[in-house]
Amino acid sequence: MTTSTISKKIHEMVTHLQKNSAAPAPAMFKAQVRLDGGTQCSAYVRKFPALLIDEPPDMGGNDAGMNPVELLLTSLGACQGILYSLYAHMTGIKLDSVIVDLKGQLDVRGVFGVDPSVPPGYQTIKFETRITSQEDPATIAEFVRMVEARCPTLDTLKRPVNVTGKVFLNGEALMPL
Repeated sequence: MTTSTISKKIHEMVTHLQKNSAAPAPAMFKAQVRLDGGTQCSAYVRKFPALLIDEPPDMGGNDAGMNPVELLLTSLGACQGILYSLYAHMTGIKLDSVIVDLKGQLDVRGVFGVDPSVPPGYQTIKFETRITSQEDPATIAEFVRMVEARCPTLDTLKRPVNVTGKVFLNGEALMPL
């Protein structure tokens, strides 16, 4: 899409949302993940080819793709990058480049149940965003605050989210999660 097409689409969406600001505007996203065997899975989203997900060799995998916790980091960085682009188009801020470096640290004792006091997920996630722009630092600082405050992936990671699930065995509900 060209810059003018992106700007037009964003403008149309924001205008519609502003006119209907009292009404909820839910957006549903879906994915399906299938275990292929071993530590390898295939993820299916919309019309895209399957995304191969695997563990590195030191975690018992074949290193055929990113692992789930790397995908989580990638999701955060991509969400921020996309929002920087979208809001730059909306506000007229000129960006030359945006690069997001991310690191997450977890303790694998939690993953393997070695120590029940250790959670299996990330204990810390850190990111550094490198912006190249001719805009003045005060403008960019306010722009960054706006983007960071509106990033759905960052918000999801920072705020408790209601996550529910069900497990089925041979087509029959086994247990809710």
